[in-house]
Amino acid sequence: MKTLNNHTILYDEDCPLCNAYTSTFINTKMLDNEGRKPYCKISNHEREFVDIERAANEIALVDNEKNRVIYGIDSLLRIIGFSFPVIDKIGNFAPVNYLLRKLYSFISYNRKVIMPSEKKDDNNLQCSPSFNIKYRLLFIVFGLLITVVTLFQFSELIEFLPSSNYKREIVLAAGMVVSQLLFLGNKDYQTQINYVGNIITVSLFGCIGLFQLMLLNEVFPLSQTLIMLGFTGTLALMFFEHKRRIQLLQLPSYLSWTWIGYRVVVLPIILIV
Repeated sequence: MKTLNNHTILYDEDCPLCNAYTSTFINTKMLDNEGRKPYCKISNHEREFVDIERAANEIALVDNEKNRVIYGIDSLLRIIGFSFPVIDKIGNFAPVNYLLRKLYSFISYNRKVIMPSEKKDDNNLQCSPSFNIKYRLLFIVFGLLITVVTLFQFSELIEFLPSSNYKREIVLAAGMVVSQLLFLGNKDYQTQINYVGNIITVSLFGCIGLFQLMLLNEVFPLSQTLIMLGFTGTLALMFFEHKRRIQLLQLPSYLSWTWIGYRVVVLPIILIV
């Protein structure tokens, strides 16, 4: 593995994903032992040539010899491509590069709703991405679609439920979002959208759990009792994850109970209709 020496990547230390892949660069010797540094510890010298705002949105790679900086997907391609030149060539092929940039922006601008961190009151630099309504709404729509498809497929396993359809699942998923927003009417627009993003992430975590149940059922057919136990367990984990995020976001605790209450209310409706 070739090491890209005299380069430092500035990462978000509160982001588990950022921590994971930057530490991998160090452990695999793609970067030297001094090859990464938390964004909040940018030196005064580095502030002279690092775009602070851009570095919060797109991870920055500093060339310590030339005092030059590249950002985002270019940083990752530079590090990985130094060890694997073929990756650099593929990643810089125009159509591929365009898709990689869009994917990177999609993840980066939504990373604080995918993996939220505790708000800090100190005066250090905070590596929080700018609020980008386009990518946030795209994430919400993407998450809702995955949720709708997963719930539709999983409902087929529950024998006592009436036959489902995509229209019903769309209404239920959208209704959950709208009902929660009703309890946040006194919050600003950005807070509301950020909260919806966190709801969607919790739903996606739930989809992973339900997908595992469906996959297991394909290999070893499960009884209705086991299916319902798995579903209840997944819902319980989602509830506690929602509650954890509410605390991190410093939002009212009752939102966790209205979140679960919506499901209690709609279940009899599903059974009747």
